[in-house]
Amino acid sequence: MRVWIDADACPKAAKDQVIKFALKRQFDVVLVAGQSQIKPTYTRVKLIVVPSGPDAADDYLVEHAVPGELVICSDVPLADRLVKKGVAALDPRGKEFDAHNMGERLAVRNLFTDLREQGQVSGGQGAYGERDKQAFANTLDRILTRLARG
Repeated sequence: MRVWIDADACPKAAKDQVIKFALKRQFDVVLVAGQSQIKPTYTRVKLIVVPSGPDAADDYLVEHAVPGELVICSDVPLADRLVKKGVAALDPRGKEFDAHNMGERLAVRNLFTDLREQGQVSGGQGAYGERDKQAFANTLDRILTRLARG
């Protein structure tokens, strides 16, 4: 089994949590980035830097991740593409993307994009805190267990 991470947007604490699980449960982690990153020095962790371009990392993830694997990403359209392909997807705050919630997640994302463009709301998500880390770890554990069972 592999866990893929959309590394450009993923908080370091979430990446570290995935790597900790990988070392304990013996699976590989693939960090996919559009920019150079510092790769952790574990043999189970691989870094792939894709050529820069719009959605290059997203396209790489969709092309290479397969059903039975997990992708960590906060990009809702990317998650939609992965879920449609049968790949599990989880955001770094512990919310799983699935066929049942993708329509709602896309609608909310599009609404907030429109509101930001109109100047009616500003900013993004709050700081990545302890509650987020715990929710992520709990959901990650549950998904990994489910995927390991096949």
